[in-house]
Parts: sequence; structure tokens; C-alpha cells
Amino acid sequence: MSRPDQTDVVVIGSGAGGAPVATMLAEAGARVVVLERGNFYTIRDFTHDEVAICRRDFFVPFPYAGQHPHTIRKKGKPNAHPTNEGWVGLCVGGGTVHMSGFTYRFKEQDLRLASMTGGIQGADIVDWPISIEELEPYYDLAEARIGVSGQAGVNPFESRKRPFPLPPLKAHPSAKLVDQAARSLGFHPFPTARAILSRSYGGRPPCNYCGFCGDYGCENGSKSSVLASLIPLAEKTGRCQIRSGCMVHRIVADKNDQVRAVEYLDSSGQQRKIGARVVVVAATAIESARLLLRSKSGRFPQGLANRSGLVGKNLTFSTFGKGTAIFDRHKLEEKLGKQDMDMPFLLRSVQDDYWNDKNGLVCPKGGTYNFLLHHPNPINAAVRMAMDSKWSLMGQALKKRMSEYFHDELWMEFEVFGEFLPNKGCYIDLDDKVKDGFGLPVARITNIHHPASDEVNRFNVRRGLDILEAIKPTAKKVYPWTWATTTYHLQHGTCRFGTDPDKSVLDKFCQSHDVKNLYVTDGSFMPTSGGVPATPTILANSFRVAEHLAKRFIKREI
Repeated sequence: MSRPDQTDVVVIGSGAGGAPVATMLAEAGARVVVLERGNFYTIRDFTHDEVAICRRDFFVPFPYAGQHPHTIRKKGKPNAHPTNEGWVGLCVGGGTVHMSGFTYRFKEQDLRLASMTGGIQGADIVDWPISIEELEPYYDLAEARIGVSGQAGVNPFESRKRPFPLPPLKAHPSAKLVDQAARSLGFHPFPTARAILSRSYGGRPPCNYCGFCGDYGCENGSKSSVLASLIPLAEKTGRCQIRSGCMVHRIVADKNDQVRAVEYLDSSGQQRKIGARVVVVAATAIESARLLLRSKSGRFPQGLANRSGLVGKNLTFSTFGKGTAIFDRHKLEEKLGKQDMDMPFLLRSVQDDYWNDKNGLVCPKGGTYNFLLHHPNPINAAVRMAMDSKWSLMGQALKKRMSEYFHDELWMEFEVFGEFLPNKGCYIDLDDKVKDGFGLPVARITNIHHPASDEVNRFNVRRGLDILEAIKPTAKKVYPWTWATTTYHLQHGTCRFGTDPDKSVLDKFCQSHDVKNLYVTDGSFMPTSGGVPATPTILANSFRVAEHLAKRFIKREI
């Protein structure tokens, strides 16, 4: 092993949980080293090649080959099999690089679910140790630092004191039809905020409306990934070094329960060691738990910072449902006109069922209906056409159906992001049989849904379909595409924070109860999953923790 180097702060992971910490601490004067397992992509690496980007291992690894498998077992099955589920983004910037950028905030119900429900049998729900009022300024900060487009004051279910940094993006004309249909049923639709630039911001150009946001990196630099927005600022300080291609395999603590070093393999495969005054783990909820469980020592036989035995437990994802409506494009053009009919963004959301204590279900906590247009990927569309025909379409018939899809139809959909109730059947541990390319045990995902989560998700899918069916002119077909499934790239909870060291892994500032110079700032800290994608909340919390750490650094407390 080479001689160790030394820095003030090591951040493991460079996505939504790691980049804000690295940026703010470097700006405060700390020397920061970011260790990222994935590649350091630039704008020149991003294309609209669906095969290369979406159907290869550009962002996430192959499940059965390569160096980074996970294993998974579902629905109580005893045996796990290799999978790439649970991977978010293996690159500098993490999942923010290929996210769609839907930007929602958590609500009081997300942070007080235990209190507001009185508990749900079989669900390990607890309240957060912070309030929504404590988190709100950091939502503002995160939106301003990365660049978010939206319209304030139009969502009756959101409390915010500041406008969005940028005006909303331009929506497809059919958004008006969603508004009309939703309001006719008593819903309150509003424009969806996006982490995409509607005008020049921070030296980056506005969106060119190509539509290839989700699953792709932005070749224009207009999507507000942390790769585009924060990483350049961190590097500009001259005090932050991004080391890509570095596989961290162990965090070393001393007999005084202080982290002393991080051991990793660099991009050339050389074993390295770096000492730090503070280590921040932000490798995703699954991979952070895996790293801590691997970092065993005499004082931590169950894994670093795991005296509570809760590292890896209380894993949550997001429940997912989708409905689809297929419209005659020519009828829509007769009503709306042909102008802007090629705009890619629908940009409409509904949150009336976010908290619905009249739904008659065990859990009143629902989620968000996000209305959007079908992704423009042609291969994905062809597979969808074939699947919808129960694989009867092929050859010339499939080509004809594809022509109709692109020229004669408009596909409108909604996604439901719902509460995934934590339960003892959903957790991470180390697989005792499968190793990664470095010979290390991989993360084994055990996933069982709480039945109340699925019940709410089915209810919400039906409510979303009601809106699609109410649109005029009437759709040719409206149907549920899926319900009660799992969104594995939205993950949280394996190192939940709280005030009691026996019942939580981290304190309110995401500092380990057991190891005082160890922090975890990805979605691991979250006791509940929320009814929206958690990336903006992870960003906001990371800025909150970064501010706390920066103050401690300036005072020489660390």
C-alpha cells in the first residue's frame, strides 16, 4: 500500500448528497477530496444515442457482468439474483446527471407521518428530528445554487416564501387540457418545476427543448445536475479535487471511535489511503450502507457506526404507478392549433391526494401525480408498442404502428410517486455468496412492500386515470400501465437520523452517533420516503449539513 496522503475532508460520492458538501466546505476554506467510483463525464460525452446511453452501462452497470452488481430478492423469496436495480448513477454527479429534474419539496406530512397517523401496524415509521421550517431555507438555497425553473404561488399545497430562481419552462399546449380536466374533477393542477434552465443562468445556456432529459446527460449544460452546476464551483476554489474511478472499500476508525483514513483503489487499480479530519459518506442509501457494513473493526464488529444494528435497515424506495392516454394528434391540433405541438414538456402536477384522510385506506398519505408526454426514445417506443400488443406486432406491422405513434398520436401519461412505508422486510445486507470485481461482498437488497403502500398506490393510479379520462377531446385509449411497483433509483433510509442513538444511526446534522467525525448525507438519513422524488430534499439537506460543517470548520472545531 502506498503512503497515505492527508486532507481536511473526504467526501465519498459526488451526487446530490456529496456535491453540496464538497462545494460549501471548499468555499469555506477546507481542503476537500471527493472520491467517486464512476467516470468523470463532460458535455462532449453526452449524445442522444439510445443504445449507447440507455441500453449499455454508461450510467448504471450491467447486472450480470462487470465490476458492480447488486443482488435482490423480492416478495419473500429466499434466493437473491444479480441485478442493476438500486443503482442511481455511476459517474461524477451521480443520478442528477441523467435525472428528469422534477423539483418538488417535502411537506409537513412527510416529516410527521408517525405523529399524524398515530402509527401504522407493520410500518417502522418515525418522525424526523427536524421540522419543515428548518429545511425550507435550504430548499431555497439548493434551487438558487443549481438553477430551478418554476412558478411560485400556484400550488395550493406548497408553502414557500420565495419565488423560483427562474421563470417556468414552456409547456406543450395540451397542458391546458389537463388543467381543464383536473379542475372539472375538483383537483388543483399546477406547473411542474424543473431543474432545467429556462434562460441563461450561472454561465449556462437555456434549455433547447430537445426532450432528452430523463436517462440522458444534457449536451447543452442546461439541466441543473450537480455536474453542471456545483462541481465546477467546487473545483474553481482550487481546494476541491475530484478523483474519479476510485473504489472506496473501507473506512478506518481508531480506538477512540474517530475516522482516521479511507482506503480505496484508484483509477489505475493501485491501493491507496487518505487521512481526513472529517469523512462524509454520500454513495447512495444502498452503497453507503454497504460501505459501512464492510468497514468492520474490533470496536465495530457489525460495521462502522452500527452499534444500534440499524445500518442497512429501514430501506425505502418510492412506490410507482403510471397511466397512459393515447390521443388523436390531429384532433388535438384542430382544438389547440399546430403551434408548439412538438414541445416536449407537459409540466403539470396534482397533489390533492398528497394527504387524503378521506380515502378510506389504512394510510392517508398518498403522493404526487406528475403529468408528462411519453419519452421520445424510439427503441423504447417500439418495445412499448410490441408489449402493448402482447408481442404480436413485428416486422412491417410494427413499422406501421411506429409511424402512427410518431405522426398521428400524442401519448400523455402520469406517474405517481408514493409513500413507501419502511418495514422489517425491506433492508440491505452483505451478500455472502456474490462478490464484485474487487472481490468484495455486494449489497443484497431484500424488498417487501408494506401492503398499505400498494393500496394507496392503486388508489392514486385510479385517480390519475380519472383525470386522463376527463380530457376533451376524448382519448382513443386510457389504461393503467403499471401500479404498486418500485422505483429503485429513489432510495432512502438505511442510516436514518434521529435523537436516540439506540433508534437511529445519525443525529439531526447527519453526524454518526458512534463516530463523531463521520457524516452521511445521501438519502440514507431519511426516515420516510415522501410523496415526491427525494433528490431536491437530499440536495437541501446536504446544503444544511454543509453549512453546519462549514461553521464548525471555521471555528476550528474539526
